[in-house]
Amino acid sequence: MTENSNTSPIPPDDPQRNLTLARPDEDESLTHISVVGDTYTILLSGADTAGRYCLIDMYVPPGGGPPPHRHDFEELFTILEGEIEATFRGKKSVVKAGETLNIPANAPHSFTNASDKPARLLCLCSPAGQEEFFIEIGDRVPTRTSPPPELDEATKKARMEKALALAPRYQTEMLGPE
Repeated sequence: MTENSNTSPIPPDDPQRNLTLARPDEDESLTHISVVGDTYTILLSGADTAGRYCLIDMYVPPGGGPPPHRHDFEELFTILEGEIEATFRGKKSVVKAGETLNIPANAPHSFTNASDKPARLLCLCSPAGQEEFFIEIGDRVPTRTSPPPELDEATKKARMEKALALAPRYQTEMLGPE
């Protein structure tokens, strides 16, 4: 069987899709969201990647990080600055700048910045969609390192109830302590 020189095993280029360049410290059009006391900057959304993945720049202050949860998509973290303590299926690991952690779909996990300095992570979720969950449950803030807004206890409780209610729509399940 001979291959036709005009065919390729990969699809042709899609000129409707454009290059996306994310500059988190300069681009004022990027969305910065405060979630659980952290600030998440959406670098690439599903709209930018045809739904293949989203890329989020996470600024996690000391003591920050999400509660135990799991979701039906792959999640990868590369630590750019600082360190986190990741809990995966109940086992804790310290992950430092320059290291990468992959969380398989459906596995219970969480992370905390247990240090006294902020941590910065790149989070890639595949397929995309997690960024939409964060936008729905979080508060917009002006920059990548903006502190979260002050919330009273009633507002915090309402936010948690909203996150719990919306989580299934985004293939996420919030868990109790690991």
